[in-house]
Amino acid sequence: MPSRLSEPDALAPDQAADGAVERETMLFHRRRMTPSAARSFVAETLARWGRTERLDDIRLCTSELATNAVLHGAPAGGRILVRVELHVGVLRVEVHDAGNGTPVEREARSTDSGGRGLFLVSAVTDHWGVEERRGPGKCVRAAFHLGPDSPQGDIP
Repeated sequence: MPSRLSEPDALAPDQAADGAVERETMLFHRRRMTPSAARSFVAETLARWGRTERLDDIRLCTSELATNAVLHGAPAGGRILVRVELHVGVLRVEVHDAGNGTPVEREARSTDSGGRGLFLVSAVTDHWGVEERRGPGKCVRAAFHLGPDSPQGDIP
């Protein structure tokens, strides 16, 4: 059954993108190639904006969050929403899915073949977290300080 994941009502009122200087959003179908497509979408968006500092970290996190959404979040036939927002000194990447549950960072055993995604996200972002959405699912976000004018306060 397809998810009802959609734009623009995907965000709860307290998640509004106020203060964003630039913003791009794309919906992806739940497919094996979605993490790669999401990674390319984010990299191309950042290149267009001329903000490619920390690009490797941002691409890694986008891939990990999209992979989690494909494997654990979006139901069969569902979609995943990827949003990139540039604020003053901060870049925020969000991956929305219609799945239940809240992802948590865990410590994978050395013999595990997976389970390190959020550990990697935690290691390379300045902040990450999970937020509820209006309607089904959740938003997993990662934030990255960019440039010398990075804010010292709250990260959007």
